[in-house]
Amino acid sequence: MVPEGATERGHPVYGQGVKAPVLITPGDPLGIGPEVSLKAILSTGSADVVLVGDQQALERSARPLGLPPISPFSSLAEAAASSAPLRLFDPGSQREPVELAALRCAVHACMEGWASGLVTGPIHKARLAARGFAHPGHTEFLGELCGVERPVMAFVGGELRVALVTVHLPLREVASALTRSRVEHTIRVAHRALHTVLGLPRPRLLVCGLNPHAGDQGLLGSEEIEVIHPAIEACVADGIDARGPLSAEGVFRQARSGEADMVIAMYHDQGLAPLKLIDFGRSVNWTLGLPILRVSVDHGTADDIAGQDRADPASMIAALQLARRLVGREG
Repeated sequence: MVPEGATERGHPVYGQGVKAPVLITPGDPLGIGPEVSLKAILSTGSADVVLVGDQQALERSARPLGLPPISPFSSLAEAAASSAPLRLFDPGSQREPVELAALRCAVHACMEGWASGLVTGPIHKARLAARGFAHPGHTEFLGELCGVERPVMAFVGGELRVALVTVHLPLREVASALTRSRVEHTIRVAHRALHTVLGLPRPRLLVCGLNPHAGDQGLLGSEEIEVIHPAIEACVADGIDARGPLSAEGVFRQARSGEADMVIAMYHDQGLAPLKLIDFGRSVNWTLGLPILRVSVDHGTADDIAGQDRADPASMIAALQLARRLVGREG
């Protein structure tokens, strides 16, 4: 049977009180993902959550928390339809790492309406690359699974909201990767998510330049003049409130003081260095442009403290709470 509130095909509509469960994939079984996943469930409740991941890793993390052994369900559909207090499906794939098999399974469930959203724990990119994983991170893999060419990585939940035009690229490749189409796409996707999902009537976007001082009128680079400004102009012509290109050194202070609803950053560290300084542990990685809801933690696998019951679940709690809010379960 299809869980109550789910559709036979197609993802549930945000904000409609969907009762299909939220899925958590804990991520790398050797990292802190299993621990913070269980801690988040214990902190916020388990009635609407199904875990999709490695049973052994979750049981290792469950013991220090005083939880009984976790018995997995034989299928995700069975787990989704159950009212058990703690639900787990272990995909048990031999073809690929369990964290990737879990993602495939969870994305399929969301696409088919068996689940209302997906919360992901951290993966270890280098370990996966050594096993043949061809993607630089979660975002690109999720885009492939969902049939979306250019998903947008964004972060929300703290004092800053940030969306990234380029993500996992060496810094020397960023300038050549910036195109008007790519910048424009990021602005439009961010605007649409803020308006249609978060309900902001007229989202205000501040767009960073690539170069110091936003190129200083061409003295320090031409990307602002040739790429970023035309992209902004095209969006503004369609009624989007986007300003820039602006010097990144001042944009985040402006956003933090309430002058904008989101910053559009040109590359990974331009956006995430200030965000993690201010909001680490509170911000949530939210993938925009997918046909499903996916949010994630803002940290890595933290191998150095894995298995020691020392991991702070704050970001996973924030991610789970945001997922619930976006599917209409919390105000």
